[in-house]
Amino acid sequence: MNFFEPHVNVLQKDEMEDHAHHTHENQHHHDHSHHSSKDMKFVVLGSIIFAIAIVLRNTQYIRLGLFLISYILIGGEVLLRAFRNIQKGQIFDENFLMTIATVGAFIIGEYPEGVAVMLFYQIGEYFQSLAVNRSRRSIAELMDIRPDYANIITDIGEEKVDPRNVRVGDIILVKPGEKVPLDGSVIDGSSSVDTSALTGESLPRDVNVGNSVLSGFINKHGLLKIKVEKEFGQSTVSKILQLVETAGNKKAPTENFITKFAKYYTPFVVMVAALIGIIPPLVLAEATFSQWFYRALVFLVVSCPCALVISIPLGFFGGIGGASREGILIKGGNYLEALNSVDTLVFDKTGTLTRGKFSVEEIYTNEKITKDELLEIAANVESFSNHPIAQSVVYEYKGSLNKEGITQYKELAGLGVSAVYNGRKVLLGNGGLFKDNNIDIHQMDKPGTIINIALDDIYQGSIVISDKLKDDAKEGLEIIKDLGIKETIMLTGDNKQVADDIAKRIGIDRVYSNLLPQDKVRILEELQDNVIKGRKLAFIGDGINDAPVLARADIGIAMGGLGSDAAIEAADIVLMTDEIKKIPTAFKIARKTRQIVWQNIIFALGVKAIVLILGAGGHASMWEAVFADVGVALIAVLNASRVLKYKPI
Repeated sequence: MNFFEPHVNVLQKDEMEDHAHHTHENQHHHDHSHHSSKDMKFVVLGSIIFAIAIVLRNTQYIRLGLFLISYILIGGEVLLRAFRNIQKGQIFDENFLMTIATVGAFIIGEYPEGVAVMLFYQIGEYFQSLAVNRSRRSIAELMDIRPDYANIITDIGEEKVDPRNVRVGDIILVKPGEKVPLDGSVIDGSSSVDTSALTGESLPRDVNVGNSVLSGFINKHGLLKIKVEKEFGQSTVSKILQLVETAGNKKAPTENFITKFAKYYTPFVVMVAALIGIIPPLVLAEATFSQWFYRALVFLVVSCPCALVISIPLGFFGGIGGASREGILIKGGNYLEALNSVDTLVFDKTGTLTRGKFSVEEIYTNEKITKDELLEIAANVESFSNHPIAQSVVYEYKGSLNKEGITQYKELAGLGVSAVYNGRKVLLGNGGLFKDNNIDIHQMDKPGTIINIALDDIYQGSIVISDKLKDDAKEGLEIIKDLGIKETIMLTGDNKQVADDIAKRIGIDRVYSNLLPQDKVRILEELQDNVIKGRKLAFIGDGINDAPVLARADIGIAMGGLGSDAAIEAADIVLMTDEIKKIPTAFKIARKTRQIVWQNIIFALGVKAIVLILGAGGHASMWEAVFADVGVALIAVLNASRVLKYKPI
């Protein structure tokens, strides 16, 4: 093990292709894969010879020969790795410590103990390897969404190809039971799809012609023809796998602490062991060299911080893997641990706390124009916008759109739009736009977003648009408060009346309304300045138009990021569904991960400290030393893997 750069890539699957493979080859880490069946055959053969040597009562030289043969068979690979690492300048690793300890035992005539220590070390490493690899597989299985092939439709029929060879615009066929290999839209057929691998949702989702489907979905029963909209490298499944695979590059502070700790700890105990073996025989009359040299060897074996440098990264990866199962993508152990320090949650409103699906609730006119005429003007002007509010106006209008009649269309950020419709100037937007143009409007005391409309700078009427709260918004906020979050805040461009009404209904502590996009970043920075030192602020947005704020927050959490490139790029944590209750789930997983990691730290250091003291005092043998190293490491790894099975309630 390299104590200076401990790395356990528990998320890497064997079939993760070229780039991951090359990266893996260039990293030096504690590799458990060396315990092959061939290696264990040597260990078994060495164990048989070792048993014969213990039972045998012949001459001392025959027994010594058998002990040496068994020692080389059992520990030869450890000796070889120690030699190679010394050549590379990596001296203070477990191979070096085990070599010094067991060779030292032979030097002082403790042959059986020297072989036994190496034997139990190898057995412990083997079982430890099984535990780590099982955890690796468990996490890999959580993200087993990589498609193996795509059925592309060509001029000569259907052809099974590698998804990387499919291009945008190609038509693919997805049969029942197959994974959707690439993002696209359904052009023929209907079915229900299992989205659980991406979202954690157990209920299937119905899809029909015109619906978008994402790579990683599993087709349940129908036959779907899909027009590909993204190449494999840009598809949702590819982005998610890349995100999860690289999560280990961002270490949590606890991992960095252990790295630094091991860097100084191991050389220190080696020096102390040397002093234990040399000084007492020189200054104490009754002390013998062999006695204190043995104690120094025990001290060396115990000193390996193996349990920490394996189990702690594994704990954080387990937390990331467990979160993935719940449809929560966390980009690194640093963000997972940072969740434990959050005491302020800042929410966007539209699409985060509300559904983001607007509908026209009321139309008011000044009686110089009919409601249908007002809706016609608004719908035609808004038909150029993709904003949900604009789309709700277009949806409400049942007539034919006349886009050719629109000229000089211009969006005014945070205010509305201006355009010329059938030769007449149209202003359409909020109160701020009309104030800037010195146009008086009718004040409406209605909850909702109000769109005011003017023709040739004369106010004509208003349309009230409302958005509904998400079903789990109130319950989700209550759970968040129960977890000890100090303050919840909402930032919205909507009017004060609507914002205050929503905040009151779900229990938001503080509201900032009538905000322009740039105002959100400014207010977030002001809020960050007031957060208690050592605590964190998290922003939760829908990930489409909140990218600047997501990037600026201590922790950016994208809500409903399924298929949103902006969410996956800008946020530190991506919730793959629109559920508010996923937020407290993420907090619970983070707290469970921290609990398990610190259990391992305290347990490993505690046992090692006790055995180190006992060893220095002559009250612990090599057997206790092996337990304090390999045994403690195995227990810590098994404990770390528990976070994978954790189910937040």
